[in-house]
Amino acid sequence: MNILITGAWQYAEEALPAIRAMGHEIAFLKREDDALPCPATWVEGVIGNHLFSHHPIESFPKLRYVQITSAGFDHVPTAYMRAHGIAFRTAKDVYSIPMAEYAVGGVLWLYKRMRAFDAKQRSAIWEKDRSLIELCGKTVLILGCGSVGTACAERFRAFGCRVIGLATKAREHKAFHAIRPIGELDGMLPNADVAVLALPLTEETRGIMDARRLDLMNRHAILVNISRGGIVDQNALEERIDNIGGAVLDVFEPEPLPESSPLWTRENVIVTPHNSFAGDGNRERLNGVILRNLKEIG
Repeated sequence: MNILITGAWQYAEEALPAIRAMGHEIAFLKREDDALPCPATWVEGVIGNHLFSHHPIESFPKLRYVQITSAGFDHVPTAYMRAHGIAFRTAKDVYSIPMAEYAVGGVLWLYKRMRAFDAKQRSAIWEKDRSLIELCGKTVLILGCGSVGTACAERFRAFGCRVIGLATKAREHKAFHAIRPIGELDGMLPNADVAVLALPLTEETRGIMDARRLDLMNRHAILVNISRGGIVDQNALEERIDNIGGAVLDVFEPEPLPESSPLWTRENVIVTPHNSFAGDGNRERLNGVILRNLKEIG
């Protein structure tokens, strides 16, 4: 197979010998918005991420395989691929561990008031705070029970939390105390101490955390978004952030988060630049997933 690999796969170089040993031919494009290094008619497989945002997928008539380096796929023309029988793979399971660690760490940072302690340390102030909150015993609601949501469930449960998942339909999974249909979200939100958003961005999930649902959250609840910014009505969240316990936010719409957003300055909010996926185990996991998928596709 003739494969176009882009710089979105940062660790590609060390895997190229293994790919060639499978019998594949390779062309490399460092920046996905640059001109193609080969005719589009030559390409049968793509390993990249946002290539089709710059080079229309329709211009690759022989394309039969696409592997992206991200877990989210809302930026990929999946309908076109389904219609044309193009095999499609994501980086499922690659980023679940660091994202779940980020979710737990963010909640603990707020519960343990680490921002205030950090400020005191910088000023050499020795002052106790007896208002810290325990994570143990809290109810954690996880929207989306895929790889990331499951990794979150395993870690929150290890802290002694009651973990409820919301998915398309009810089912059993050992990482969750229960998985309920997402249609029960409104009834679940008032009793959740933490709500973690781990849903893919689709027409159905866009804006699922709107003003009405944010108002259903209890005043001590923490909202964690590690999925996509479009899952939350950001304007509504900015208006209501002081009505809940706080938020741990890694994704926004738009990105970067505008400097004018009040979320930057709220004491009860953690803002990070779409960075929760980062981890020192990603290289090994991503290379492994891509090579395994190539072997399976043949």
